[in-house]
Amino acid sequence: MNGTEKKTGFMQSGPAVRIKKLLTAALFLAMLALIAVAALRITRKETVTEEKAVHFIRTEASLEDEFEDETVCPVTYESENGAYECTVKYSFEAWEALPEDHSFDGIVYFFADGRYAAFDHAASAEEITAAVRDLNADANHAALGAALALGLMAVSLLLMVLWGHFFTDYEQIWFLSIMILAGVISILFPEEDVNGVQGIVIMALYLLDTFLNILCELLISKQSKWNFIVSVFVEITEIVICLVLAYRFMTLATTLFFWLPIDIISFVNWHKHPDREEEELTKVRKLSGLTKALILAGIAVWTLGFGWLLSGLNISTDLFGGNATAATVVCYLDACASVVGIVNGVLIFLRYQEQWLAWIAEALLEGVINVISGQYVLLVLKAGYLTNSTYGYIKWRKYIATHEKEEQKLLSL
Repeated sequence: MNGTEKKTGFMQSGPAVRIKKLLTAALFLAMLALIAVAALRITRKETVTEEKAVHFIRTEASLEDEFEDETVCPVTYESENGAYECTVKYSFEAWEALPEDHSFDGIVYFFADGRYAAFDHAASAEEITAAVRDLNADANHAALGAALALGLMAVSLLLMVLWGHFFTDYEQIWFLSIMILAGVISILFPEEDVNGVQGIVIMALYLLDTFLNILCELLISKQSKWNFIVSVFVEITEIVICLVLAYRFMTLATTLFFWLPIDIISFVNWHKHPDREEEELTKVRKLSGLTKALILAGIAVWTLGFGWLLSGLNISTDLFGGNATAATVVCYLDACASVVGIVNGVLIFLRYQEQWLAWIAEALLEGVINVISGQYVLLVLKAGYLTNSTYGYIKWRKYIATHEKEEQKLLSL
């Protein structure tokens, strides 16, 4: 981080630092309390009070499922009166062989608190215990989500307690505001399970992605080479997200084969071009008009070509609810976002101020993808991109203008 820009504003005053420390401790304690309570509730055992034989029939909704050779294929059944539901997991081969009107005689186990667990066979004690834990986990999903959000806010505050003197009041307030907003959105709009992965795990990845990206953006605006080290962890997180959700394979490829290498190379390059007066700052510059036009033409060709290629792939994900049009639109948006990201990476490596304009374009594209995909918590990240990119662009332009004047003065001597 930029060790030469020590700040003594309001956010680093004695009272503000003490408040940040108290809030950090309080948030950590609240997070631990929520986790402890949720853990006790999830592991709580329930006694079976009654069991009943019930005839289950395959639901109409399950007939629309497309698993595309997946390992596990869950199929939903309902009792004839609609009072009970049972989900059975099949192999892909067994699922393909199921008749549309498939039914079976199952067993429903009732617990003292009124809940139940349904099976297509007589369940063992271990299976019933596992079913109870799943029910308890679903019931405590909100508590775990709140603990996750509180943990994010606590870590963000701790960062500003330990390294707050490197950031201005605006930068600290901007960073903490984005993190608090992301935490609130994560509680209000919890993620559902996708492709067999629990929603709480997906939300944890989203929040980690938000935290790392916002920190990286802040360091870029400060012309700090350390942004690239943070960016390596950003790329790893986003690779995991793409794999878990089984989508955005263009972004996955560019992240793996472009962003990870360029981050390391850029760190070395920025280290070789320190500012003459402040070594922790890196010299930056601007593009010519012709270069900008060539870049825009290349983006258009890449988007149309790879968008068409990706839209032809037959890859299954339940993220879009089976909406083929939405999946196709995301393919083209993903192709465009990926090439704009590549342009951004090259411009950052070469230290051009126009990388901020690429960031803004990518943030808008990513925001549309997030809306289509229902990833509302990631919209907070995009709002952070847009505000900080504007801030960073203005800051870099001022730096370039100031240094151009200084160079002209030196040449005129």
